[in-house]
Amino acid sequence: MKFTAAASLVAISTLSTAYGFAPTVNSRSITTRTPSADNFQIFSSRSPVSSTAAALTNLSMSASPLTVGIVGATGAVGKEIRGCLEKRDFPVGTLRIFGSERSAGKEVETKFGKVTVELFDEDKARECDVVFLAVDGDFALKHAENICAGDDGAVVIDNSSAFRYKEGIPLVVPEINAETTKGKKLIANPNCTTAIGLMAVWPLHKLFGLKKMVMSTYQAASGAGQPGMDELVEGTRAVLAGERDVAENKVFAHPLPFNVIPHIDKFQENGYTKEEMKVTWETRKICGLDDDFPVSCTAVRIPTSRAHSESIVALFDKPVDVAAARKALEEAPGVKLVDDPENLKYPMPLTATGQYDVEVGRLRKNIAFDNALEFFVCGDQLLRGAALNAVVVAEAMMENGALAAKA
Repeated sequence: MKFTAAASLVAISTLSTAYGFAPTVNSRSITTRTPSADNFQIFSSRSPVSSTAAALTNLSMSASPLTVGIVGATGAVGKEIRGCLEKRDFPVGTLRIFGSERSAGKEVETKFGKVTVELFDEDKARECDVVFLAVDGDFALKHAENICAGDDGAVVIDNSSAFRYKEGIPLVVPEINAETTKGKKLIANPNCTTAIGLMAVWPLHKLFGLKKMVMSTYQAASGAGQPGMDELVEGTRAVLAGERDVAENKVFAHPLPFNVIPHIDKFQENGYTKEEMKVTWETRKICGLDDDFPVSCTAVRIPTSRAHSESIVALFDKPVDVAAARKALEEAPGVKLVDDPENLKYPMPLTATGQYDVEVGRLRKNIAFDNALEFFVCGDQLLRGAALNAVVVAEAMMENGALAAKA
């Protein structure tokens, strides 16, 4: 398989420039609705480019400035956390960035001023009001509970899987269960696939009562980190340039360029992968469902650069109404209804990349099951599925009093 040099250049440029973007939000206010109440707690929209005092939100203006720490700030999720703090006018008084010996001493330019990366130290991290962990599970298991221990410890919002299934530690999508953070110091951020899907499922669950769910995911290479993205780009370049018929693979189980791989994470005894079971386990915990609530998922890696997609079939207790479902999704915080097939408008990774909102479309009654809806979801897994979710968790905790500046 051979292509012209021009075609190769265009393809690689498209992949590479997918990372150069400015996150955008829609004009609606961002709200939090708890499972136990009909009232909404309002978080005003935050302009992604605003930096003036006039553009600060009510939350930002009323809250005391916080000392905010980020561990792993030079990684993909860590960079996005910093970006969200900047673009959402989060009330940062002091930003502290912690890293390894390799990165300690380096200077990072931020909206909050030039920050020197500090060598990570638990006692230093405890001096912060809130610490965002964008590190692996082993690091989080070793340090997270020590950072938040005691009345003088920091609030810790952990992006790893270390504490997601531990009893007593909230697993939070703030638009769904922000109230579970009250009185807590350690919060777990969900798996990106779960967070993206539940943004669309939750409003429908509130309307019709979820009975069971089947999900198929189409997950971007960047879900495997920078090495995965590099392997996709280099493999695509090599095939397009005629250097190889099939790309090499080290990160993925098989070559990803011009291929799809129905295998993400380790296979379990029940035939599902761990990535697929994360959707089941986390849906149950976040939505407050029974431990045996039926959720099934097939997770597939596809050769796109960023933003995960999901096809969801949701079965409900009550008869479904498409018009009512559309209205619920249109009004849901953090959701953008993109559902105009006649004009070729529907969710896609290309349009979801860099967006704060999750795109939902292709909404229709499922013809195989009674009381069922089928729809397609796309969301930026580094934002809504990770960094943005963590920052909105912190905002919700400020709103409910679980996070405040230390005296």
